[in-house]
Amino acid sequence: MTETHTGSCLCGTVYFTIHGAMRDVIACHCTQCRKQSGHFYAATDVSDNQLSIERADNLTWYRASEFASRGFCKTCGSALFWKRDGGDKTSILAGALDGPTGLTISRHIFCAFKGDYYEICDGKPQDP
Repeated sequence: MTETHTGSCLCGTVYFTIHGAMRDVIACHCTQCRKQSGHFYAATDVSDNQLSIERADNLTWYRASEFASRGFCKTCGSALFWKRDGGDKTSILAGALDGPTGLTISRHIFCAFKGDYYEICDGKPQDP
């Protein structure tokens, strides 16, 4: 039996279904993730063929860098997705998922850029 998970933006206009297992969460502390989220990104990812997005017409993709875009709801502004150009996976912000997920943070990335107002104390690997 295939795992199924659902999620949505804050207003519920954009919602999605994931069919299959998700990668554990990676916490990204880069400047872009901090500025978009107000803290840091905590995201899982899945192959694009596992992800079904409903009401995608209400999803806006912001070209955030030379190599990736960020997807958010154009009604409520909820950050939902991160996608590398040409990639076959989409990162999904863990906070957008419904119900228990069984996910845990597996590591932290871009820690050299983290905010100075917090410490990373969970014992998970920290990449500079």
